[in-house]
Amino acid sequence: AKKQKIKYISEGSEAEGPKEKKTGGLRRKLKECQKERREYLTQTQKAMADLINYRKRQEQVLEEWRKYGQRELLDDLLPVTDALSAGAGKDAGLKKIKEQLEKILIRNGLKEIAALGEKFNPEFHEAVDVTEAKEASGTIIAEIQKGYLLHDKVLRPSKVRVAK
Repeated sequence: AKKQKIKYISEGSEAEGPKEKKTGGLRRKLKECQKERREYLTQTQKAMADLINYRKRQEQVLEEWRKYGQRELLDDLLPVTDALSAGAGKDAGLKKIKEQLEKILIRNGLKEIAALGEKFNPEFHEAVDVTEAKEASGTIIAEIQKGYLLHDKVLRPSKVRVAK
């Protein structure tokens, strides 16, 4: 039996044999592959996060659409409501129709903006006149046209007369 000599060569030594060159090349290739893998993993994680954020944004957009999608229709119905309100005092049939329409509007998220006796708020009220009055300055003394909120947003501001 022959004894084999084992020759130890430190990594990076110039006296590498063919096997050492092959394993060194494989190690380099392995490190490159691992680096590439980390980059792909990072890209995949970012893409997944982007997708999750996109879905959340789309859900918010859809919810907004559900909530405010009928805004145009309700806005178109407001003059009809005003006309029915004007005629409801004279005709019981009109009063009944007005009440039914109001129930439908309320069910769809429409609310009247409180005005008379309130402090003027430009977010909800539009001043069409300022008049000398016994009420405190800035108090709404008359409502010219009703204002409405659709859920939490102003659909139409109240047109009001304000005390000077």
